[in-house]
Amino acid sequence: MWFKSLMPFRFTEPCTLDPDTLAEALAHAAFRPCGSQDLVTCGWVPPLGGEDGALVHAAGGFWLVCLQSEDKLLPASVIRAALDERVAEIEDREARKVRRKEKETLRDEVLLDLLPRAFTRRKRLYAYLDPRGGWLVVNGTPGKAVDDFTSLLRKAAGSLPIAPLRTASVPASVLTGWLGGAPADWQVGDECELRDAGEEGGIVRCKGQDLGGDEIRTHLAAGKQVTRLAVEWQERLSCVLGDDHAVRRLRFLDVVQEQLADLNAETVAEELDARFALMTLELAAFLPALVSAFGGEAPAAA
Repeated sequence: MWFKSLMPFRFTEPCTLDPDTLAEALAHAAFRPCGSQDLVTCGWVPPLGGEDGALVHAAGGFWLVCLQSEDKLLPASVIRAALDERVAEIEDREARKVRRKEKETLRDEVLLDLLPRAFTRRKRLYAYLDPRGGWLVVNGTPGKAVDDFTSLLRKAAGSLPIAPLRTASVPASVLTGWLGGAPADWQVGDECELRDAGEEGGIVRCKGQDLGGDEIRTHLAAGKQVTRLAVEWQERLSCVLGDDHAVRRLRFLDVVQEQLADLNAETVAEELDARFALMTLELAAFLPALVSAFGGEAPAAA
């Protein structure tokens, strides 16, 4: 249940939902497996598992939700081989050449024939809502998966006034400044990514290196900025911060892990619940600290 990445969104208006209302809304878009002719399906599933589990797991004022997708695995090479075989049969039987437009129709027929026999793959994407703090936090990084998640959650809920986190200071400028000295509670690690400011600028990735050394200073003097930086926060968690406000490679350190060991969960469900409760409490302190380190939130657009 530990999130590995964080893509934070802010509620632009107070959240008017409650867990039961949200669960009822998600039930109308619950997951169903792919049918014989489906390429992909997605829907909401109980985040703690179980067929009869709640679609919204609420603990300590935080609500956990999970989107599950299933897609058919049909490699292009398999489709192409089946299509070539179908074309060869027609050309041999009818002694004529199959033209491009007919091939396109045959390809659709081949796809329909193969779909019922294709293997399936399932993926899950988790997120939690923090109505009190005004956060939606997705366990992912910027991209289509997160975009689809927020779109489907908004569609299921009817309304979800959220927007990506925006800070007053540009993250790349802040992270670049941290190589000269991080603020209190933050410790710079030994990994970073530097980029030239231009669209086609070069990229330098450093790992296991002294980020205060001459080589790094040379890159900074040449105008490069830090776009990713490994850090620790309060000796409680480590991560890689990015210029897109995403938090990657999140890891909770020993002091947090020891708290979990003290909880003595007796079942898998109890341990998942304990992990979620502990994680959200830690992040409820971490996210405001992150925003503060980036100069606070940017003023709302007019």
